[in-house]
Amino acid sequence: MRSIRIAAPRICGKMGRMRHRDITTQFGALTLTEEDDHIVRLSWGASGRSDASSVLDAACAQLAAYDAGTLHAFDVPMHVRGGALQQAVCAAMRNIPFGETLTYGDIARALGVSAQAVGQACGRIPIPIMIPCHRVMGAKGLTGFSGAGGVETKLALLKHEKAGGFLI
Repeated sequence: MRSIRIAAPRICGKMGRMRHRDITTQFGALTLTEEDDHIVRLSWGASGRSDASSVLDAACAQLAAYDAGTLHAFDVPMHVRGGALQQAVCAAMRNIPFGETLTYGDIARALGVSAQAVGQACGRIPIPIMIPCHRVMGAKGLTGFSGAGGVETKLALLKHEKAGGFLI
């Protein structure tokens, strides 16, 4: 089993004004949300907003590069609200390299929790793609995805990364 490096979560202070920016990718129209100089959400669908923000500029540029296949890891500042388990699962997912996958069980063993707990935390990821929850599989292969399009979107993301030799 591959070891997983888990970084300490970044704790942010009181969050401020939210800004939003839309971007269109091969995976659909997406809206990025920034608050207090951190990306806090990526959601499917357009908000119709294009707020000014250097963090949103960087996040959109990185998503466009990922979409083009030239970026493999996101380094814009992100903040995920949640308890210690949510933070740990997010950190573990961010450490799964582009084009590779782990199972819920792999992450669970590294964190000393159940695979079900990891699955529940994975389903609550507020910044999919940038926190690559699509790279997490069930013990028997492809599982669900909470983004728009469900498992078809997960499959598209994995194919884009040429991940999972079992994929057609």
